[in-house]
Amino acid sequence: MVDLKSGINPLFLRQDDLRQGIELLFYAYRDFTGEPDEILARSGFGRAHHRVIYFVGRHPGLSVGELLDILKITKQSLSRVLGALVEQSFVDQKPDPNDGRRRQLTLTEKGKRLENELSETQLRRIAHAYRDAGAEAVQGFREVMLGIVNEEDRRRVTTPQRGNSQRASPDTTSQKPENHDRQGD
Repeated sequence: MVDLKSGINPLFLRQDDLRQGIELLFYAYRDFTGEPDEILARSGFGRAHHRVIYFVGRHPGLSVGELLDILKITKQSLSRVLGALVEQSFVDQKPDPNDGRRRQLTLTEKGKRLENELSETQLRRIAHAYRDAGAEAVQGFREVMLGIVNEEDRRRVTTPQRGNSQRASPDTTSQKPENHDRQGD
């Protein structure tokens, strides 16, 4: 494997450097999702459930159609996953007061607790990596990740989220994310 501390000429990225990037993404994703996978398995859930819980938690009141746009999955797949989360009282869905055909999704208290438990491990991992890398590297990481995200979705991740403006504490290893009341945002 290539030494990460060695300088890479940004004007000429060799195939080995690009493949190392792919490999790093694979390993990072494996480790980033490992602990949450174990937590999800206790409820009989998987990564699709995690994604729904995460995005509904980040965007309270999100419609089913908007969630489909974010996840890029079929209605049938979402229906199965969302049905299980609603049935087990992790997600609540109510008609949109402005358009009764649309359903708005929110996490229940039980769903918020699960989302916090899942995110805690990931927040801790990211905070540790950010702290070790430093501000300049964090900005470079964000730019690289945005460059990988499809252009039409970049706006979603660069726009501040409602009800989620909290900053991580310097030591997230001992603190849980706060549970903010997101109504009225």
